[in-house]
Amino acid sequence: MGVVEAVLRIAGFTRRSLAWLCGIAGLLAYNWWVLAPFKYGLMRSPNELFSNLEVTGQPYAIVMQRADVTAGILLLFAFILAGSRTVIEGRREWLGMVVFAMAGAIGGLFPQVCADGLSPACMSAEWHFRLAASQYVHDGSGVIEFAGITLALLLAVMRIRGNGASPGGRPPGSPRSTPTARGYRVIGWVVLVAYPVLGVGYLFNFYGAVIEAVFFSAFTAMVLLQLSERLARRNELSPDPGPGMMNRWDPIASPDAPL
Repeated sequence: MGVVEAVLRIAGFTRRSLAWLCGIAGLLAYNWWVLAPFKYGLMRSPNELFSNLEVTGQPYAIVMQRADVTAGILLLFAFILAGSRTVIEGRREWLGMVVFAMAGAIGGLFPQVCADGLSPACMSAEWHFRLAASQYVHDGSGVIEFAGITLALLLAVMRIRGNGASPGGRPPGSPRSTPTARGYRVIGWVVLVAYPVLGVGYLFNFYGAVIEAVFFSAFTAMVLLQLSERLARRNELSPDPGPGMMNRWDPIASPDAPL
């Protein structure tokens, strides 16, 4: 056992508690955008994308970039600690959430070089591939970030609809409409409506900040639902083994396992 593991064990940390700590801290960093409208003069237009605030040279740009990197790393650790097998038939969702976290960190490492949400010249140069590579890495990572978590949401909705007996989704005998299931469905409808609006808003450059805020809020709820489902206690996930049977609960997959 390493020194760090020994200290964490003495402090009483388990995979569950440390995963929640990383997850909540990561979401606080992820939602730095909530503070931006309250800083006078920081956002010049509701058409401005929040990522435009991270353009090098903008006030607080470095802080925002580091917040994105921190959020991505902490959320990645949270899902690694939560485990990919703690929700039956939910491994692909876990992969989507991992991609989401990693892409978010990459986006923070490679900020935009100009504000495409405000400058027509920047937008034109971007469409004609005349900007530095950092702009396109940032944009590409953003697309992958959205795709990863959206795919995870789609798979979660399909799981709760199609697998009524799944211990990781709806335990046997539980009502069809659990709070978790309702949460996934609500987020699904929000995203379904918001994606076309996002596309139109980006093409015609209007209310980008408002549309992004809707997505960021929905994605925050998605992270919380995934973590809460994966970090549920063992007897909420699956029935205990029968009397006399050896407990084969995988310590890597179990959030109860001490570090």
